[in-house]
Amino acid sequence: MTTQILVEKSAGIARVTLNKPPLNVIDIALMQELTAGLDTVRADPSTKVVVLGAQGKFFCAGVDIKDHTADRVAQMLADFHALIRTLWSLEQPTVAAVQGSALGGGMELALACDFIVASDKAKFAQPEIQVGVFPPIAALALPRLMPHKKALELILTGEPMDAASAERFGLVNVTAPAENFDAAVNSFVARLTKLSGAVLRLTKRATSIPLRGENEKALAEIEQLYLNELMQTADAQEGLAAFLEKRQPTWRDR
Repeated sequence: MTTQILVEKSAGIARVTLNKPPLNVIDIALMQELTAGLDTVRADPSTKVVVLGAQGKFFCAGVDIKDHTADRVAQMLADFHALIRTLWSLEQPTVAAVQGSALGGGMELALACDFIVASDKAKFAQPEIQVGVFPPIAALALPRLMPHKKALELILTGEPMDAASAERFGLVNVTAPAENFDAAVNSFVARLTKLSGAVLRLTKRATSIPLRGENEKALAEIEQLYLNELMQTADAQEGLAAFLEKRQPTWRDR
């Protein structure tokens, strides 16, 4: 069976790559495999920087809608948030190399990294609202990372933002021409690998202390809201069913 992720280590860099082209849609199995791959990176003291990238046209088109159904959503949310918590907890700095569009859970994966380097062809979007749900990690992260009104616009409309705008609003560190993307990622990573790995890890830990407890408390509340209230609405069920049936949803506003 083809592995859904690739892990390569060289010169202090661990490159963890989504290997499910062209869309790199995340299902529960991929979540678990990616979490396990990141755990192997955590345990390697020679790794200074982790680069999360992807094969194919998209960085990631999001979480598989089939895993949002009533019988799978609790497991999906638990496994996806375990993956996000793993990214948050890595001692090494993490860089999302976003060569193509990052949508839904794909954008949330990128947001969970410490840095984002994006191709000028990339787009960022949280389209969950259009299928009757919301993005828990984005709901937590975006209001902290950018002006609150712009965060609400992204989450409540589901409309995309180009890479240049994402950089302007502070979501992206560097935007590079698509034809020079790999070189731009390598250049950014080199700014970190030239430094002490031990000091990078300790400094990152220091910056995470103020938010660690807040993140856990907020995410727990958001998870309960998602499972116990959102997923009980008629419109959440209708939106997901309409997507799977390739039709427009008929909202009942309840």
